[in-house]
Amino acid sequence: MSKLAEPKQPDVVTSEIPGPESKAILHKLARLQDSRAAFFVADYEKSVGNYIVDADGNQLLDLYCQIASIPLGYNNDALLAAAKSDEMATALANRPALGVFPAKGWAELLEEAFMRVKPKGMDMVFTSSHGSDANELAYKAAFMRYALRKRGARAFSAEELQSVMDNKAPGAPDVAILSFSSGFHGRTFGSLSTTRSKAIHKLDIPAFKWPRAPFPQLRYPLEKYAEENAEEEERCIKETERILRTNEMPIAAVIVEPVQSEGGDRHASPRFFQELRRITKENDVLLIVDEVQTGCAATGTFWAHEQWGLATPPDMVTFSKKMQAAGFYHTKELVPDQPFRNFNTWLGDPPRAIVARAIVSEVLEKNLAEQVRGTGAYLKSHLLPLAVRYHRVFNSVRGEGTFLAFDCTSPEIRAELLHLMRLEGVNMGGSGDVSVRFRPMLTLTKAHVNVFLTRFESVLNKLYKKHWPQ
Repeated sequence: MSKLAEPKQPDVVTSEIPGPESKAILHKLARLQDSRAAFFVADYEKSVGNYIVDADGNQLLDLYCQIASIPLGYNNDALLAAAKSDEMATALANRPALGVFPAKGWAELLEEAFMRVKPKGMDMVFTSSHGSDANELAYKAAFMRYALRKRGARAFSAEELQSVMDNKAPGAPDVAILSFSSGFHGRTFGSLSTTRSKAIHKLDIPAFKWPRAPFPQLRYPLEKYAEENAEEEERCIKETERILRTNEMPIAAVIVEPVQSEGGDRHASPRFFQELRRITKENDVLLIVDEVQTGCAATGTFWAHEQWGLATPPDMVTFSKKMQAAGFYHTKELVPDQPFRNFNTWLGDPPRAIVARAIVSEVLEKNLAEQVRGTGAYLKSHLLPLAVRYHRVFNSVRGEGTFLAFDCTSPEIRAELLHLMRLEGVNMGGSGDVSVRFRPMLTLTKAHVNVFLTRFESVLNKLYKKHWPQ
């Protein structure tokens, strides 16, 4: 059990964040690693619940949570118990090559950590190391399925076996994954080729010549722009279908996020995703749903795509972040025809699966998805009128559960708002060019929201006083 007690409110003891101690540590760290992206240095021994403590002793309500990756709060009792167990000690001391020497209890651990919350229609789980890796392995599964359908029952030809060693067809065929504008799917080579959120992620890196489709750019409030948004989604579906049917390079799979989480928290309606599933089925193209950031109850259902009401489930669902483990769910059809094809040494990590099991148990037993829905609705109900009152600062409040966001009126206003929020004791992050995203713990309560709202309105007033004085 943690001896730490969560603070009732933030406590900022330095005039700037990062403070002097954080700056000193970052200066030291910069000699060893590139630390230019760091917000501040955290003290994880003192962080607790929904509060992160930095090296200077500042206590901040954390609504960013390690880029959406902390599900239950810092130093959570259930996770500490899992970490201190004999099972964890054995797993840490004896990391197995799971593909060839699986641990005795690995099947049971997979059931308890992952299959207990498997998405509808999924039969199996492929465990991996991180979100980019999960997507990359899903792409490989899609390509193997595509090639197998073309090849049929025959064995690999001599030409295939020889040409693949030169990275040429027919052994290395020209086949694509279709992704969407503003999507983010990772930074490894294959996943980076499907990432379209920011140029800086992709510059100087060779990329596969894979196509992209337009993702709807909805206008808010939704009820005001219902007709325009429906037309925008129809336009995007028609263009996606055109690409599927006419692209010079055949397409093995489409990958899509339920919410474009790095590209500016861009949403689409359930109808859009229903139509996407329809056209992928009609064109015999797999649908991969990237739930790396939206999975594990962040939107109020364990998997965000549950809210789409699909007639047939997706073919693969990738996950990471709040699950504290990574991989993809799939059907039996997507198991390669031979072993060692979709493969690596570790194939995941038992310690991460032990943590995932504890997380899943907490989410289900404490009904945290319901808490997320209630807390999220409460937060959204307060953000909407504030967006009207302070419209010169922000607008376009959107999202489900506590997976919410709004747009600032400029990148400069966003940067200033995020800085001032930290000085008020609230840690937040951006997405896209002007968006601010909420990525709190699943344990966020209305009391935490009230703490945020008091400080948020204080910052809004400061911005108005500075930029639009009466």
